[in-house]
Amino acid sequence: HVPQGPVCTNLGLKPGQRLTVKGKIAPNAKSFVMNLGKDATLLGLHFNPRFDAHGDVNTIVCNSKKVEEWGAEHRETVFPFQKGGIAEITFGVNQNDVTVHLPGHQFTFPNRLNLSVFDYFDTQGDFTLQSLSWE
Repeated sequence: HVPQGPVCTNLGLKPGQRLTVKGKIAPNAKSFVMNLGKDATLLGLHFNPRFDAHGDVNTIVCNSKKVEEWGAEHRETVFPFQKGGIAEITFGVNQNDVTVHLPGHQFTFPNRLNLSVFDYFDTQGDFTLQSLSWE
C-alpha cells in the first residue's frame, strides 16, 4: 500500500506560474511520487524519484497518464535526493512543457495532454509534504 499524501484539486496553475513543493523523504525510502495534472485521471506530469523500485536505482522516472493509458517513460539519471533528507522541487508551467527544478539540475517534460491549466496535485509514497507554494 502506497501512502497517500494531501491532494489539491483547484490549483489553477497556468503557463508562467510555478509550484514549489517542500517535504521530507522517509529514512528508508524506496520511491515517492508527485502528480500534476487536470485531475486524478489526466496527469500531465507523473514525477517519480526511485531510490530502489521497479528495477530502477537512484533514477527519476517521469510520465504522463490519460485515464488508464500511460505514455512513454522519461528517465533522468541526475538524482539529488537523499533518504531521510529534505526535498525541494519547483514545477514551472510553460506553454508546451513543465520545467522541473531540482537542486543543481533542471529538465523539461512535454505537456503531452496539452493542458492549459494544471488544477490537480498530489503526493504519494515515502515523502511527507511540509509546504506547497505557488506564484
